[in-house]
Amino acid sequence: MNVLNTLFGRGWQVMKKLLSKFCGLANQESLRLKALVIGVFSVILGLVLLGWYWSQEPQSFNPKSDKPLVTGVATTSTLIRIVDTVLAKPGGYLANDLIPPGVWTDNMPNWEFGVLVQVRDLSKAMREAFSRSQSQSTEDSDLALAEPRFNVDHKSWAVPWPESEYSDGRDYLSAYRSRLLDEDNYAAQFYARADNLRYWLGTVETRLGSLSQRLSASVGQKRINTDLSGAAGATQSTRAPAELMVKTSWFEIDDVFFQARGTAWALLHFLKAIELDFAEVLARKNALTSVQQIIRELEMTQQPLRSPIIANGEGFGLIANHSLVMASYISRANAAIIDLRELLSKG
Repeated sequence: MNVLNTLFGRGWQVMKKLLSKFCGLANQESLRLKALVIGVFSVILGLVLLGWYWSQEPQSFNPKSDKPLVTGVATTSTLIRIVDTVLAKPGGYLANDLIPPGVWTDNMPNWEFGVLVQVRDLSKAMREAFSRSQSQSTEDSDLALAEPRFNVDHKSWAVPWPESEYSDGRDYLSAYRSRLLDEDNYAAQFYARADNLRYWLGTVETRLGSLSQRLSASVGQKRINTDLSGAAGATQSTRAPAELMVKTSWFEIDDVFFQARGTAWALLHFLKAIELDFAEVLARKNALTSVQQIIRELEMTQQPLRSPIIANGEGFGLIANHSLVMASYISRANAAIIDLRELLSKG
């Protein structure tokens, strides 16, 4: 009996040691698992907050500068600063990011694309119209090098690097501006003429018209096909139905919205600069108030967005439709641009 008690006691001691050791290991594994979960959660939370910070739209600025009031300097300086803003804002250039949080932040890349489209259009107008006295004159050497740089694929993540190409384009614009400020260098010119301004505004008109249609299509609409209206004897390559169902995909609604925000942000600054460089032309055409009204409409598109998502309610429903609100301001600005082009064509 004593032997059994002794064996049982020793067995119990061994079992307690094994259980104690196992529980210790289990506690260590539990602590490691908790640390891993907390670490992963912290990283994800940090990336989400960083992505939110990077998605904040840059503030507006005043195109006026302390540089001498030389024709074309305000427009060129504004274009340079906008390119710098796209490249140097928090998070830098995001459209071609392949790692978090840039890879999943699509609002800011679409905003960047809206700005870039306007940069491309204005740099093209400067190369083809603003810097040339007539159609047969020689194009400016720096602008001829700057304009193609801004047309690099904005999503490219390999050679050519968009950031590098856009920086080079900015440098060529800076060189052109330096030559404008040089009183002895008459080869660099900026011609503030009504026909030059109409040329650029014609491109702006088509861009805003397209954005307005895409924004309005957020709720879907049957539209009459007016492609050939008013064009006697005109034909088109492929026959289209008399009625078209137009609707922006649910997955693209926020993309179109932020592209419109970026477009309006860039145009707002460009028109403020145009107001300075073309002041005499606009005053002579009695068109200064038209430019100021366009600026006012574009300023309304930059109101703070107080919703965490781009709501897509019905036109007269209970839920707001941010795309339709944006389309309203864009359409009004576009209508004012059409009127401005008419004013510039008279007299």
